[in-house]
Amino acid sequence: MAAHSPPVPVPECSLPDHVLAREHGDKVTVLDGVTGERITYAELASQVALVAGGVRAAGFRPGDVVALRMHNGPRFPVAVHGVMAAGAAVALLNPDLTPDETQRLLDLSGATLLDELPQAEAELPPVDPASTAAILFSSGTTGATKPVRFTHRHLVANLEQTRAGWRVAENDVLAATLPFFHIYGFSIILNSGLLAGATLVTLPRVNIDVYLDTLENHHVTRAYLVPPVVAALAKAPKRHLPDLRYALCGAAPLDPVHRERAEETLGCLIRQGFGLTEAGGTHQVFDDDFASTDPESIGTLSPGTEARVVEPGTDSDAEVGELLVRGPQVSADGWLRTGDLVSVDEHSRFYVRDRIKEMIKYKAYQVAPAELEALLCRHPGVADVAVVGVPDAAAGEIPKAFVVAAHEVDPVELMRWAAERVAPYKKIRQVEFVDEIPRSVSGKILRRLLKERTCVS
Repeated sequence: MAAHSPPVPVPECSLPDHVLAREHGDKVTVLDGVTGERITYAELASQVALVAGGVRAAGFRPGDVVALRMHNGPRFPVAVHGVMAAGAAVALLNPDLTPDETQRLLDLSGATLLDELPQAEAELPPVDPASTAAILFSSGTTGATKPVRFTHRHLVANLEQTRAGWRVAENDVLAATLPFFHIYGFSIILNSGLLAGATLVTLPRVNIDVYLDTLENHHVTRAYLVPPVVAALAKAPKRHLPDLRYALCGAAPLDPVHRERAEETLGCLIRQGFGLTEAGGTHQVFDDDFASTDPESIGTLSPGTEARVVEPGTDSDAEVGELLVRGPQVSADGWLRTGDLVSVDEHSRFYVRDRIKEMIKYKAYQVAPAELEALLCRHPGVADVAVVGVPDAAAGEIPKAFVVAAHEVDPVELMRWAAERVAPYKKIRQVEFVDEIPRSVSGKILRRLLKERTCVS
């Protein structure tokens, strides 16, 4: 099947020109929720110009790549937009990477690392919207990390698509806990907030008590979540958060039990969106549709986005199959194969069923790990869980659950409990207890690490 959404106009300009075009004066743009450090929109504009001049004076020109590794905070937008305003591309690195990991990404992107930002006055030439603006790196959940190049036009288009449905405004306060070096944090939070003239409150790590205090004390109106944060919120006591109107979750499948409990904690509906490193945001639940949309859905296509659902590995349309997308925000030419298994209902709302590469092949059956994880999360003895397929001589693969226990649990009883609630071919065949589930910075389960652990053991 094929689907599309009518496009929105996309300005022909650079990303810095687009998000910093409006005057917001002494209004705070980014506030560090821990240290209290802040920067106003006027200061941001002047400092971006100084950094851009310094980057030009240092010899960087269009086609060059400057790498930055920074945690969320007021200096982040100064550095990123300063590099892009100079005409160079910025490669966004996770500051927690080891030196060897950092060097590998520098080699992949051809970037020069700047730990100190040069500053100078300089006349800046116009930036070509078709030139590379930013290089982000895929999370590497199923394989090696890859660089993804976005032009200014890609990023500007995605911002215009996003704000058609999520109408962030000047009076909004955004909780900016997700890393800005990830596409979710970079586009959906940071640059969407700058474009609207909103205030962003950053936190380096998500401690749930501190997070809830931040929502309350800074009168946050929009929260941006990933499933592990929702799971932690589900265990927290209810807070009085009258300013919080919208909570958005993305990056990985959301467990419905955790969502319902987290909604009680926040006093606010949680709805899902969808995107990927190579395409930015492609699906969203519009503000106006929060109350009426099935919370299991990732929403409808973002404006100007096209989609197909096909039999995995083929070009044949399917009712349930691999999601293909294309649009002005997609970095790839033509249709991009997402690797996600989806379905679509009669209201053009999409549902993610699982990652195709992560499907467990038990005999002639396909078993979705996310379905089993959602089930096991309902057991009172399970605090967190990941399910992977492990080799089996007779069946090909069998489902194995890695479980973080909430209290002492009998693995045989747990497997029996799950077996009573699924078809025989979906039964969990092995359970291993672990201290934590490995996840990427965006909350995705790193199943390859669990599979490697199984092979070693």
